[in-house]
Amino acid sequence: MTYIERRGIYFRKAGKHNTDILLSIVREYVEKEGIEDIVVASSTGETGAKASEVLKGYNLVVVTPCFGFTKNGATELIESYKQSILSNGAKIFMGTHALSGVERAIRTKFGAIQPLELIANTLRLMGEGTKVCVEITLMAADAGLIPVDKDIVAIAGTAEGADTALRIRPANTIRFFDLKIKEVIAKPLSF
Repeated sequence: MTYIERRGIYFRKAGKHNTDILLSIVREYVEKEGIEDIVVASSTGETGAKASEVLKGYNLVVVTPCFGFTKNGATELIESYKQSILSNGAKIFMGTHALSGVERAIRTKFGAIQPLELIANTLRLMGEGTKVCVEITLMAADAGLIPVDKDIVAIAGTAEGADTALRIRPANTIRFFDLKIKEVIAKPLSF
């Protein structure tokens, strides 16, 4: 046979209201596929705390934005969510966005878009969650928190919560074009 038939889930609308069902879908998927490593985007930690409960026992990495991302010198990560994530055995990685960082500062100051933001905007053609899934996979791989030699599942969302899950073969940022989006597990149709 020259093809494989797979089932993807498509939410009618993007948003936080999809979080619980998405985490349930991912739990079922990783159990069936034998995937051990999962990354999830979470700014305040709310989605990360939910994921750490539903996906307890997996190598779960909650990726949060760096200090100063929205407010100079401050983090968005809420302490109670942080404690919940850690007590459930998940890891937290806080760092600069792999697909913006200094380039966003250049655009803001000088109005010139750079290659990383072009890549980010191209990935957004499939939704904000797709872009974030790729970005957090790069960040977690660069930190050595996930393997680069086997598939992982990345979870992200549109603004808040989670509505996108992708199966990805990770790569380090320096080898960006080795990263492969292998399967769309779930994503919104409307975004």
